[in-house]
Amino acid sequence: MKWLTKLISKKQQRDPQQSNAYDRIGGEKVIAALAKQFYLQMQSNPETQALLAMHRSPMAESEQKLFEFLSGWLGGPPLFEQKYGHPALRARHMSFAIDSKMRDQWLLCMKRAIELEIKLPQHREAIYQAISTLADNMRNR
Repeated sequence: MKWLTKLISKKQQRDPQQSNAYDRIGGEKVIAALAKQFYLQMQSNPETQALLAMHRSPMAESEQKLFEFLSGWLGGPPLFEQKYGHPALRARHMSFAIDSKMRDQWLLCMKRAIELEIKLPQHREAIYQAISTLADNMRNR
């Protein structure tokens, strides 16, 4: 039984020799700035007020969860999964009416955050394409 406890308690370690988006764009610092910028964009853009209304105040908890999710999603430490389990994003967002309009508002904020926080154009484009697919799959209306 000790082997099972050892296996379960073993933390997931990522291979630091394996390059990934997380490392290439600047790691934790850039991911944290990206999450922060996303919520700043949502709060300041008149075009995203319907999206903003779907979020609870204060935004700090949502910002932290986005940071944790993006960390693992981009190949870094799986912070969200360690705290909350598998992201299961679609299921977690099912109680919110997410149509094309909400998806587009979310992507507007994310695109601007990516433009401001990620330096290299090829990284910005690759991440935006991937996150666009993810956002499109979140639609439930």
